[in-house]
Amino acid sequence: MSVKERPPVAISSDSFYYEKNKSNSLLVMGVGNYLMGDEGVGVHIIQEMSKMKLPKYVDILDGGTGGLLLLNCFQVYPIVIFVDATMDGKPAGTISLIRPKFASDFPSALSVHDVGLKDMIESIYLMEKVPDIHLFTVSIEELIPMKIGLCPKVKAAIPELINNILNLSKELTSKKSVNL
Repeated sequence: MSVKERPPVAISSDSFYYEKNKSNSLLVMGVGNYLMGDEGVGVHIIQEMSKMKLPKYVDILDGGTGGLLLLNCFQVYPIVIFVDATMDGKPAGTISLIRPKFASDFPSALSVHDVGLKDMIESIYLMEKVPDIHLFTVSIEELIPMKIGLCPKVKAAIPELINNILNLSKELTSKKSVNL
Protein backbone atom coordinates (compact mmCIF):
# COMPACT_ATOMS: atom_id res chain seq x y z
CA MET A 1 0.00 0.00 0.00
CA SER A 2 1.50 3.33 -1.02
CA VAL A 3 1.57 6.39 1.21
CA LYS A 4 -1.23 7.92 -0.91
CA GLU A 5 -3.49 4.87 -0.45
CA ARG A 6 -3.96 4.84 3.30
CA PRO A 7 -6.66 2.71 4.90
CA PRO A 8 -9.92 4.42 5.87
CA VAL A 9 -10.24 5.90 9.33
CA ALA A 10 -13.25 5.47 11.58
CA ILE A 11 -15.37 8.60 11.62
CA SER A 12 -17.55 7.97 14.67
CA SER A 13 -19.09 5.41 16.98
CA ASP A 14 -22.74 4.60 17.73
CA SER A 15 -22.62 6.75 20.85
CA PHE A 16 -21.88 9.78 18.66
CA TYR A 17 -25.50 9.83 17.52
CA TYR A 18 -26.81 10.28 21.04
CA GLU A 19 -24.20 12.66 22.49
CA LYS A 20 -25.94 15.84 21.36
CA ASN A 21 -29.19 17.04 19.86
CA LYS A 22 -29.00 16.53 16.07
CA SER A 23 -32.21 18.40 15.21
CA ASN A 24 -30.21 21.26 13.65
CA SER A 25 -27.72 18.98 11.90
CA LEU A 26 -27.71 16.77 8.86
CA LEU A 27 -25.86 13.55 8.14
CA VAL A 28 -23.85 12.84 5.01
CA MET A 29 -23.49 9.06 4.78
CA GLY A 30 -21.24 7.44 2.21
CA VAL A 31 -22.05 3.80 1.51
CA GLY A 32 -20.28 1.18 -0.54
CA ASN A 33 -17.64 -1.49 -0.40
CA TYR A 34 -14.17 0.07 -0.11
CA LEU A 35 -12.62 -3.18 -1.36
CA MET A 36 -14.51 -3.20 -4.68
CA GLY A 37 -12.90 -0.33 -6.58
CA ASP A 38 -15.34 2.33 -7.81
CA GLU A 39 -18.18 0.69 -5.86
CA GLY A 40 -16.63 2.25 -2.74
CA VAL A 41 -16.89 5.85 -3.96
CA GLY A 42 -19.32 6.75 -1.14
CA VAL A 43 -16.71 5.73 1.42
CA HIS A 44 -13.98 7.65 -0.46
CA ILE A 45 -16.14 10.80 -0.38
CA ILE A 46 -16.47 10.55 3.41
CA GLN A 47 -12.72 10.00 3.75
CA GLU A 48 -12.07 13.18 1.74
CA MET A 49 -14.66 15.16 3.70
CA SER A 50 -13.06 14.00 6.97
CA LYS A 51 -9.97 16.04 6.00
CA MET A 52 -12.01 19.24 5.58
CA LYS A 53 -13.30 21.85 7.96
CA LEU A 54 -17.03 21.27 7.58
CA PRO A 55 -19.91 23.49 8.67
CA LYS A 56 -20.95 22.69 12.25
CA TYR A 57 -24.34 21.43 11.06
CA VAL A 58 -22.76 18.71 8.83
CA ASP A 59 -21.90 15.31 10.33
CA ILE A 60 -20.32 12.59 8.20
CA LEU A 61 -20.40 8.82 8.44
CA ASP A 62 -18.66 6.03 6.55
CA GLY A 63 -21.64 3.67 6.31
CA GLY A 64 -19.66 1.05 4.39
CA THR A 65 -21.98 -1.88 3.68
CA GLY A 66 -23.78 -1.54 7.01
CA GLY A 67 -27.33 -1.86 5.63
CA LEU A 68 -29.93 -2.24 8.38
CA LEU A 69 -27.28 -1.70 11.06
CA LEU A 70 -27.37 1.99 10.14
CA LEU A 71 -31.03 2.52 11.03
CA ASN A 72 -30.20 4.21 14.35
CA CYS A 73 -28.81 7.19 12.41
CA PHE A 74 -32.25 7.95 11.01
CA GLN A 75 -33.80 8.30 14.44
CA VAL A 76 -31.73 11.38 15.31
CA TYR A 77 -31.12 13.31 12.06
CA PRO A 78 -33.87 15.29 10.32
CA ILE A 79 -31.94 15.26 7.02
CA VAL A 80 -29.76 12.49 5.55
CA ILE A 81 -27.73 12.77 2.36
CA PHE A 82 -26.52 9.42 0.98
CA VAL A 83 -23.62 9.01 -1.43
CA ASP A 84 -23.41 5.76 -3.38
CA ALA A 85 -22.18 4.22 -6.62
CA THR A 86 -24.56 3.11 -9.35
CA MET A 87 -24.20 1.09 -12.52
CA ASP A 88 -26.81 3.02 -14.51
CA GLY A 89 -25.19 2.99 -17.95
CA LYS A 90 -24.13 6.65 -17.74
CA PRO A 91 -20.46 7.55 -18.24
CA ALA A 92 -18.21 6.85 -15.25
CA GLY A 93 -18.09 9.83 -12.90
CA THR A 94 -21.59 11.13 -13.75
CA ILE A 95 -23.19 12.65 -10.64
CA SER A 96 -26.96 12.46 -10.13
CA LEU A 97 -29.25 13.57 -7.29
CA ILE A 98 -32.51 11.76 -6.54
CA ARG A 99 -35.03 11.85 -3.70
CA PRO A 100 -35.77 8.18 -2.89
CA LYS A 101 -38.90 7.37 -0.93
CA PHE A 102 -39.11 3.66 -1.70
CA ALA A 103 -36.76 1.01 -3.06
CA SER A 104 -38.43 1.42 -6.47
CA ASP A 105 -37.23 5.05 -6.56
CA PHE A 106 -33.59 3.95 -6.71
CA PRO A 107 -31.72 3.63 -9.99
CA SER A 108 -32.42 0.23 -11.51
CA ALA A 109 -28.88 -1.09 -11.15
CA LEU A 110 -27.33 -0.14 -7.84
CA SER A 111 -24.18 -2.06 -7.12
CA VAL A 112 -23.49 -5.14 -4.97
CA HIS A 113 -25.04 -3.91 -1.72
CA ASP A 114 -28.32 -2.73 -3.31
CA VAL A 115 -30.52 -5.16 -1.38
CA GLY A 116 -29.24 -3.89 1.97
CA LEU A 117 -29.56 -0.21 1.03
CA LYS A 118 -32.98 -0.64 -0.54
CA ASP A 119 -34.21 -2.64 2.45
CA MET A 120 -32.86 0.05 4.77
CA ILE A 121 -34.76 2.78 2.90
CA GLU A 122 -37.97 0.73 3.03
CA SER A 123 -37.41 0.17 6.78
CA ILE A 124 -36.91 3.89 7.41
CA TYR A 125 -40.42 4.56 6.12
CA LEU A 126 -41.80 2.13 8.71
CA MET A 127 -40.27 4.16 11.53
CA GLU A 128 -42.18 6.81 13.46
CA LYS A 129 -39.73 9.58 12.54
CA VAL A 130 -38.66 9.74 8.88
CA PRO A 131 -35.82 12.09 7.83
CA ASP A 132 -35.68 14.08 4.60
CA ILE A 133 -33.58 11.77 2.39
CA HIS A 134 -31.44 12.76 -0.61
CA LEU A 135 -29.22 10.42 -2.63
CA PHE A 136 -26.21 11.45 -4.69
CA THR A 137 -25.09 8.70 -7.05
CA VAL A 138 -21.86 8.43 -8.98
CA SER A 139 -22.01 6.32 -12.12
CA ILE A 140 -19.46 3.53 -12.36
CA GLU A 141 -18.72 1.10 -15.17
CA GLU A 142 -17.42 -2.00 -13.39
CA LEU A 143 -16.77 -3.69 -10.08
CA ILE A 144 -13.20 -4.71 -9.43
CA PRO A 145 -12.85 -7.03 -6.41
CA MET A 146 -9.95 -6.37 -4.04
CA LYS A 147 -9.14 -2.96 -5.49
CA ILE A 148 -9.04 0.00 -3.11
CA GLY A 149 -8.49 2.82 -5.62
CA LEU A 150 -10.94 4.53 -7.96
CA CYS A 151 -10.73 4.82 -11.74
CA PRO A 152 -9.60 8.27 -12.94
CA LYS A 153 -13.08 9.42 -14.07
CA VAL A 154 -14.74 8.49 -10.76
CA LYS A 155 -11.88 9.98 -8.74
CA ALA A 156 -12.11 13.20 -10.79
CA ALA A 157 -15.80 13.54 -9.80
CA ILE A 158 -15.01 13.74 -6.06
CA PRO A 159 -14.35 17.52 -5.78
CA GLU A 160 -17.53 18.37 -7.72
CA LEU A 161 -19.57 15.91 -5.66
CA ILE A 162 -18.28 17.30 -2.37
CA ASN A 163 -19.14 20.80 -3.60
CA ASN A 164 -22.65 19.59 -4.55
CA ILE A 165 -23.08 17.96 -1.12
CA LEU A 166 -22.02 21.11 0.73
CA ASN A 167 -24.24 23.34 -1.45
CA LEU A 168 -27.25 21.06 -0.89
CA SER A 169 -26.47 20.92 2.85
CA LYS A 170 -26.45 24.71 3.06
CA GLU A 171 -29.68 24.97 1.05
CA LEU A 172 -31.48 22.32 3.13
CA THR A 173 -30.44 23.75 6.50
CA SER A 174 -31.35 27.31 5.48
CA LYS A 175 -34.81 26.09 4.34
CA LYS A 176 -35.18 24.17 7.60
CA SER A 177 -34.36 27.25 9.71
CA VAL A 178 -36.95 29.28 7.76
CA ASN A 179 -39.57 26.63 8.52
CA LEU A 180 -38.84 26.57 12.27
